[in-house]
Amino acid sequence: MTLDDKTVEQLAAHLEQAELNAQDVVKITDAHPDMDFEDAYAIQYAIRKAKTGRGQKFAGLKMGLTSRAKMTQMGVDTPIFGFLMDYMARGDGEEIRIDELIHPKIEPEIAFVTKADLRGPGCHIGDVLVATDFVLPSMEVIDSRYRDFKFDLKSVIADNTSSSRFVAGGHAGDARALDLRTLGVVLEKNGEVVATGAGAAVLGHPANSVAMLANMLGARGEHIPAGTYIMTGAVTEAVAVAKGDCVTARFQGLGSVSVRFV
Repeated sequence: MTLDDKTVEQLAAHLEQAELNAQDVVKITDAHPDMDFEDAYAIQYAIRKAKTGRGQKFAGLKMGLTSRAKMTQMGVDTPIFGFLMDYMARGDGEEIRIDELIHPKIEPEIAFVTKADLRGPGCHIGDVLVATDFVLPSMEVIDSRYRDFKFDLKSVIADNTSSSRFVAGGHAGDARALDLRTLGVVLEKNGEVVATGAGAAVLGHPANSVAMLANMLGARGEHIPAGTYIMTGAVTEAVAVAKGDCVTARFQGLGSVSVRFV
């Protein structure tokens, strides 16, 4: 690490206030160009500690940069991860207030819920499928706190990988009975198809995303506990949304999930 504890705490407070006040900021590496990836995760963890310290509840984990093309573009060989809190959750068909966000985008994802602990290093797709209770169709609203959605990798890790809101719906599916690799997804906005994709867009198979998460946490002396809700990464590109939009994601064999922006 290159940042001292005081600077980490200050940057964590700076980014969290940007989130809570829906006000954009410039990326933090502009002022701290020498910060490293450990610094970035230290800031993210400080944000999580601040939220739990105020009584908010941990709700799950999420993966980002799970597209091979996006990883190549960003010059990395592993995805990044962040966390979800209870206040970010919305039910299927519920509303999300635009004025609580800066410049939201939405993307469909296949979520996993575990029934057993997953530990790395050495976690692989077989371990994940055995440890999975069920999968759910979901959508994530990402909302970078950085001006014009412009950031570098360290800045976005510190900003909790742009986590903002998430919604799950449809019905639970058996991860071993479904072909998650070829499972098709259609994203609609106001009744028009705006994006399509398949589970293979997420590291070839979305269970690979969970395995990578377990291995990244294992390198930090952490693990994925049983009962964890995990968003595995976008199946399609993210689509911008505005007040009045209704977005529905339809997942082959798993039903649909919808949300309205007001």
